[in-house]
Amino acid sequence: EEKNRFERMIFRATRGNCFVRFAPIKQPITDPETGELVEKSVFIVFYKSVSIEMKLKKICDAFMAHRYSLPDMDDAPAIDRMLTENAQELVDSRTVLLKNQDTRYKLCQVLAMNVEKWTWVTVREKSIYHSLNMFKSDVSGMLRGEGWVIAEHLEEAQLCVVKAHANMDLGNSAMVDQVPKPWPTPPTHFTTNKFTYGYQEFVNTYGIPRYREANPALFTAATFPFLFGVMYGDIGHGTFLFCAGLYLLYNEKANDKAKLGEMAAGMHAGRYMITMMGFFAIYAGFIYNDMFSLGLNLFKSRWAFEGQEYYNVENGAVAENVYEAGSDQSVYPFGLDPIWHVAQNELLFFNSFKMKLSVILGIMQMFGGTMLKGCNAIFFGETYDFLFEFLPMVAFASSLFVYMLVLIFMKWSIDWNSRMLSATCMSPDSDGWASGDYDGEWTQCAGYGDDADALCTPWGGDCYGNGQDTTADLCPLDFGGSGDGCQPPNLITTLISIALAPGNVDEPIYAGQDVVQLWLLAIAGLSVPILLFAKPYFISKDMKNQHHDDVEGNGHDEDHGLGEIIIHQAIETIEFVLGMVSNTASYLRLWALSLAHSELATVFWEKAMLTTLNMNFFAAFLGFGVFAATTFGVLLMMDVLECFLHALRLHWVEFQNKFFKADGVRFAPYSFKHTITDVTAA
Repeated sequence: EEKNRFERMIFRATRGNCFVRFAPIKQPITDPETGELVEKSVFIVFYKSVSIEMKLKKICDAFMAHRYSLPDMDDAPAIDRMLTENAQELVDSRTVLLKNQDTRYKLCQVLAMNVEKWTWVTVREKSIYHSLNMFKSDVSGMLRGEGWVIAEHLEEAQLCVVKAHANMDLGNSAMVDQVPKPWPTPPTHFTTNKFTYGYQEFVNTYGIPRYREANPALFTAATFPFLFGVMYGDIGHGTFLFCAGLYLLYNEKANDKAKLGEMAAGMHAGRYMITMMGFFAIYAGFIYNDMFSLGLNLFKSRWAFEGQEYYNVENGAVAENVYEAGSDQSVYPFGLDPIWHVAQNELLFFNSFKMKLSVILGIMQMFGGTMLKGCNAIFFGETYDFLFEFLPMVAFASSLFVYMLVLIFMKWSIDWNSRMLSATCMSPDSDGWASGDYDGEWTQCAGYGDDADALCTPWGGDCYGNGQDTTADLCPLDFGGSGDGCQPPNLITTLISIALAPGNVDEPIYAGQDVVQLWLLAIAGLSVPILLFAKPYFISKDMKNQHHDDVEGNGHDEDHGLGEIIIHQAIETIEFVLGMVSNTASYLRLWALSLAHSELATVFWEKAMLTTLNMNFFAAFLGFGVFAATTFGVLLMMDVLECFLHALRLHWVEFQNKFFKADGVRFAPYSFKHTITDVTAA
């Protein structure tokens, strides 16, 4: 690399009064300083004056080139002698290098046999002295140290000290005993097993629980794979994930001893979690009756289209019940009826079902988190937190969001066919009269006796037939509103009306719904100021009483502490009230991701497989390859990660923020094993 610069420098310094020739060395030479292989060249310079020689020596030194003096070229014996000496020097140098290399190899073998043991001994000694440096010498002739030990292991620690004394033939020069209370806040420790370890690490990544605070990992172990299954519900895809988890479980012992990479170690740690995720994906797939976007007719559909047995169904045909509507036989035994996968209103039905399911699961989990907040308050004896935080939160959540669930289940449980039929005008002579769709007693109206063409409602009401009969006029329930109880309500409109139109229920479900919703709105409205002002007020009273009890009070510190409490309570109130609304909407991701998964599976099946099956074998083979590749890359890889992250977010944000403080300190026991493992990993 320096050849051109070197040659140019010589030419300029000597003004061309020298002759230079270069010859590259064929084999790269190891640089003794860097150890890297470098390309080098041999050069010879002919010159004819002493002044040029001095310049050339300085240039060679600047370029760190080695100089060798040559004898007179006419003196052949001197040249031969020099070549012989150089050859002998090369042989001697090679012998020394080989001996040195052999000696170093033998020395490294000896060191390698003991380096691990020496490293462990050194690390142990350093950790011991590091711990001893934290002891205090405030007791004459002794060192005193304070630390934490798990309560159930205290006797074991004491026995270890006694055993150490016995092995060293020493008296009881050390002792382990409890420090008198009060103690500082202890660190947090949870005993985990192979199954719960992964879930506990999930929680610890967000934050360490306080000492004796309700541990979210206990609930996460059940709800996390379940919510994942709700989003990823598919029998076929879930089976692949479940088998992957079983494979990791099968290789559990081998992976425990192997040195795994970061990703492989993470999958090994979450092997039980992956298995449970696959299991619940299969379970939700059976609920949705979805396997690679296809429905499974496991228990025979309860609906049938005309001409279905001959594969001749007209577009727009309406399916009819195979069994009598409302009977036990008319209900599909488990999950959804497969007929929905070929219905034109499939998307509308699945959207409605999955959206309501998402809201139900979300409110149940958030309300459970709020109940855990009350359990924490009772356990720690925090009266103000229980009375002025937990109870108003429960009142607010119950009056609006739990009430939403009640309306959903009531709407599902009511026989709307019977209610709507009760507000329908029919002729007593028609075929539909006295059918089993109406739950009540069929009664002819008074007008039918005077006019044979008169129309009656099933409960005996007269229909005037002038086009002015409304559902409210014909419905016998008299619940109020335009539907009067005989028309299924739009729940979203009903819930919005609670806040925007209090006391006005356009489509009621039960009698007195308007009054009940007014009371619920009042309870929700009163719970907010109680949540905001009650706790700071009573804390300020306690602070004033404490101030009067002290001889010298500090009013500035009191105002500063009260101001922080009010700000903290305002943040707590705003976060809870707005969070209940936003978190409920956030749970709709269960519906959105489940819908996206099923629609992607449908697109891959229809575009890659169905379009090629009727062509030829080669096209079908290519179509299957495209279908398998897209299914593996998108649904079995990307979508698994996506559903995993969304389920994790639902637990970290929507569930844990209802009760979890996450400001604890993790228990770090003194352990040679952990110390050596950390050093080895580093």
